[in-house]
Amino acid sequence: MTGRTLLFAFTFLSTFCIAGDWPQWRGPMRDGVSTETGLLKAWPASGPPKLWQVAGMGEGFSSFAVSQGRLFTQGQRSNQSFVIALDAGTGKKVWETVISNQPYRESRGNGPRGVPTVDGNLLYAESGDGTLACLETATGKIAWKLSFQDAFGGQVPHWGYSESPLIDGAKVIVTPGGPGASVVALDKTSGKVLWKSGSDSAGYSSPIIAVTGGVRQVVVFGYSAVVGLRTSSGEQLWKYGKVANGTANIATPIYQEPYLFVSSDYGTGCALLKLTAQGQSVKAEEVYFSREMKNHYTTSIVSGDYLYGYNSNILTAMNWKTGQVAWRDRAVGKGQVAMAENRLYLYSEDGMVGLAELNPTAYKEVSRFTVPRGAYNTWTTPVISGGRMYLREQDTLYCYDIKAK
Repeated sequence: MTGRTLLFAFTFLSTFCIAGDWPQWRGPMRDGVSTETGLLKAWPASGPPKLWQVAGMGEGFSSFAVSQGRLFTQGQRSNQSFVIALDAGTGKKVWETVISNQPYRESRGNGPRGVPTVDGNLLYAESGDGTLACLETATGKIAWKLSFQDAFGGQVPHWGYSESPLIDGAKVIVTPGGPGASVVALDKTSGKVLWKSGSDSAGYSSPIIAVTGGVRQVVVFGYSAVVGLRTSSGEQLWKYGKVANGTANIATPIYQEPYLFVSSDYGTGCALLKLTAQGQSVKAEEVYFSREMKNHYTTSIVSGDYLYGYNSNILTAMNWKTGQVAWRDRAVGKGQVAMAENRLYLYSEDGMVGLAELNPTAYKEVSRFTVPRGAYNTWTTPVISGGRMYLREQDTLYCYDIKAK
């Protein structure tokens, strides 16, 4: 990282959380990496000690945000979409608030997909039908909410709105996918529209912030292209469409200045772009396009020169600067991946949980155990916070102690 990127990272992290928190999709930096240390290097055959499990999460694939001793997620029950807050230590429900009476249903699983985003005393949650709500973290009281369909003419994607809202200073940035409102920035305290940009339909990917040569931009992977927009106005700075697959672009873009990695499945592949500031604009140049890493619903993890993720259903390590594959392995099966203290945490759609070394030369699994699977695939991402690992399987939340003694 450059000094500028590190300064941005520190500012971003300090805005969102205290040490050990996981306040949004993919953790403090939206990169799937936990900064915690002192964790178990291996687990017993039955898995790490299970502290508790609770039911009541409802239908859905939403993972968790963790902030100031509370867990926040979304679910659906009795045709209502809700946000729920739990005590992170015990799993006891603190509050539950309905944000939409328009249920989202799909044959592969009903309910919300996105993870709430916590910003200080407020959180932002987006239901599968496109209701965006701002709630008080202490009480669950709704500060404001709006409908993407009513406010922006957004069309619910086939598999539902799936992004997690992005906070950028005083703005919350979302992707309704409406005419002239592909991406929208709202005042985070009132919901007032600050700017609207583009007319691309909504994808399933969550936006990120990228700072290139001092130019601050939001990077969005929509239905037909990846775009970079000026955060202050929504002005399009660049566009790249080759990696879009025309079906479902899901993985979150990955940025380490000046490189941006984007990937999708359905036979498409991945691309590395080099972003270069040109005055107050930004140029995007393709470094390579490859079919060696086709991220489906999983976003890869970057550590050093290597990227770890699922090429369709096979765990793959790849030098992300060159596109050269280092290894492939079936591992625990197709699933999600997170990282903490030089270990990969794997959670397969069949309920297998794995711990593997962060190793660019070969797949080296350390431990595995199984979480009971329900009627649908398990598609939530493991969350690591406060020396604990949180796993969701639809209605059930599992909490494991992964702190070394």
